[in-house]
Amino acid sequence: MKELRELKNRASLKDLCSLFGHSRQAYYEWGNREQEDALEQAIIIDLVRHIRQDIPRIGSRALHFMLQQQWEKQGIKCGRDRLIEILRQAEMLIYPKRKYTQTTNSRHHFYKYPNLIKELEINRPEQLWVSDLTYIRVQEEWNYVIFITDAYSHKMMGFRVDDNMKTDMCVQALDMALAARTKREQPLIHHSDRGVQYCSKGYVQGLLNQPNIQISMTQNGDPLENALAERVNGIFKNTYNMDQRFESLIEAQEAIAKMVYSYNNVRPHSSCDMMTPNEAHQGTGALKRRWKTYYKKASVMAEELGSEPSS
Repeated sequence: MKELRELKNRASLKDLCSLFGHSRQAYYEWGNREQEDALEQAIIIDLVRHIRQDIPRIGSRALHFMLQQQWEKQGIKCGRDRLIEILRQAEMLIYPKRKYTQTTNSRHHFYKYPNLIKELEINRPEQLWVSDLTYIRVQEEWNYVIFITDAYSHKMMGFRVDDNMKTDMCVQALDMALAARTKREQPLIHHSDRGVQYCSKGYVQGLLNQPNIQISMTQNGDPLENALAERVNGIFKNTYNMDQRFESLIEAQEAIAKMVYSYNNVRPHSSCDMMTPNEAHQGTGALKRRWKTYYKKASVMAEELGSEPSS
């Protein structure tokens, strides 16, 4: 059909259709399908851009899930492979970023708690919280973010952004998480690395003064011992561009607060049966994980970012 279009100005359509063995009706139907496909692609790209205004680097799996209902309303059929190809042609594929500097200082005299979660099966919210500190850039200086995440629902329970890593910053994030805790009658484990902030008297007492809370810590500095917390840091840096350079601490605090709201209420998680963390936090029992291992061409491998294979 493309050959017919290229030669259309040199001969009559009737003669060309006869030459190539196609009817004129087939030619017009092909042209209509091509126009419809171009319109669908434009709609898909526009919808993706709208979502990425709030979640700048969201991957194809979450995008595909979020857009299904809108596509159905408009009669658009788009599988994930087609979405990836459309994004590739529009130069909108997402590429992974590099790893980031470690923040843990475990060379201190405070007591280091044992790891309690090696064989733990997570089957309800507020059974296990994981926490980690990470860097952000404000002007030319390093500032810091602490996240406290529920391991079942992936809900962000508490966070704090500040220009130092003092204990007060971490205690404020802990206070936020404890205020959001709704299942005080059930046991909760707080798991972190062995950093001085987590082992400090102020942070430890903030946990031990609460009912039904145990403290757990990594043992050897291996990131896999706190994999979910590391993964959450990666989501915020890779998906929400938290590794951008902020102009002021206030700007960083406001921007990250918006990211946390979107993370909890908008972005579906493949580790939570494609629910948002707030939705998953309302349930109990095993959650279906929707991530899989995919083998595909290098040109589309980049869009696996955001598929959460390690969480």
